[in-house]
Amino acid sequence: MFEADTNLHEFDRRMVWTGFRQLVPLALFVTLFGAAFGLAAVQAGLADSIIIAMSTLVFAGASQFATLELWGPQVPLFTLVITVFAINARHLLMGATLYPWLRQLPPGKRYAVMLVASDANWAMSLQAFNRGKPGIGLLLGGGIALWSFWVVGTWLGVQFGGAIQEPRQLGLDMVMGCFLLAMVVGGEKNLRTLAIWSVAACASLLAYRYLPENTHVVVGALAGGGAGLLWAEKTNER
Repeated sequence: MFEADTNLHEFDRRMVWTGFRQLVPLALFVTLFGAAFGLAAVQAGLADSIIIAMSTLVFAGASQFATLELWGPQVPLFTLVITVFAINARHLLMGATLYPWLRQLPPGKRYAVMLVASDANWAMSLQAFNRGKPGIGLLLGGGIALWSFWVVGTWLGVQFGGAIQEPRQLGLDMVMGCFLLAMVVGGEKNLRTLAIWSVAACASLLAYRYLPENTHVVVGALAGGGAGLLWAEKTNER
């Protein structure tokens, strides 16, 4: 367990602004990702207002792309809920790793900060905490940067969606994959991380080969998360 008996949980406007500026370079790439979603959503037949509202309120790229595969005249609500929950289940682990510092905040601030938590600002804030530096300002400010650029990108995709008939010819279907690959390459490198990603990759490939379409995303996420939990439990037992 992490010890959080210091004031690392404290933050102010200056820290939030610093976190915002620190994540802006990455947020620029998120704009492209958001534009790809807006474009795909337009071509899936969603209304412009629904597309913008989804990015504003949900703010979960992988889940939003997954919903497009299920969208139709009759949306399978139960399947939709299960899919979104499974893909975003990693946020449970994010909250758990940050809990030693988040628990020192009032509930209102705690959950407000986590509303904009995503892979990038979570990883950077956790690294800050591990170095003995405050990380909540980075988490909140960076999250606001990622969220705002994501919404702007979605709007751009909606506005220019009709002008692009074949997004694959421009490589826009690879934006999501390249974004996630960049996160993996730039993340922490150790035996535990390699093992987790290996388990997730193998499980996803097997699911892609033998299970129904699109289930490989969920299977890979659950397998990787399970491997991470098992490794952590073994480490704490020593």
